[in-house]
Amino acid sequence: MQTQTASAKAIQDRESIILDHLPQVRLIARRIHERLPGSVSLDDLISTGIVGLIAAIDNFDPKLNVKLKTYAEYKIRGAILDSLRGMDWAPRQQRKRVKRIEAAISILEQRNHRSPTEDEIARELGLSTDDYHEWLIDVRGVNLGSLEGNAPEEEGRELLRFVSDSEEHWPSRIVERAELERLLAQAIEKMPYVERTVLSLYYHEELTLREIAKVVKLHESRVSQLKSQAILRLRAYLEKRWPMDRGL
Repeated sequence: MQTQTASAKAIQDRESIILDHLPQVRLIARRIHERLPGSVSLDDLISTGIVGLIAAIDNFDPKLNVKLKTYAEYKIRGAILDSLRGMDWAPRQQRKRVKRIEAAISILEQRNHRSPTEDEIARELGLSTDDYHEWLIDVRGVNLGSLEGNAPEEEGRELLRFVSDSEEHWPSRIVERAELERLLAQAIEKMPYVERTVLSLYYHEELTLREIAKVVKLHESRVSQLKSQAILRLRAYLEKRWPMDRGL
């Protein structure tokens, strides 16, 4: 009888922990959904995130000296991103546009020895500035979970986050991460001020695009464009300096 009572209590405790962390799932799902086309269902992301949350709770080991919330965030985000990769939701045209924008930025940086302006990028692509802005909206979310999962604008929140693989604690991995952080910091330093501000508010302060729009006094769609462009600048900068299969 006591065994049954203990078992029932364990189930209740588990369900209580799941309920306590559901707002965390919704927050992570909403933040990822902001970067995706409208065709992707937020409810589907939340459902997948809940699966990740349950896996985190069932596999959590307090001996690792890591908070459950931190571990849960890692598992929730990973589950959602894995589902998106499996869906291959980004049309081929969007992926081509990402590559073209990254290539244009790289060419202009090499030619001018500075970070290019939006007008310069648009001209390099053979687009009007307005059309280029439409491209930035169109490609948001492409390559989600690669660079964005390790960008320095997420200092302390993503780049050096807890991961379960003990390999992360190897000296070689620590050195690689330190070098990656240094390169990313350099890339951000070269960005236009408004893009650095948007990244800082989005990742470090964890504001939504709507909240950022109020802070910088720009339209929400413009903030989304600036965020997409900043991420592509980071990718273009890193592609020449850091092999993209080494943790990105």
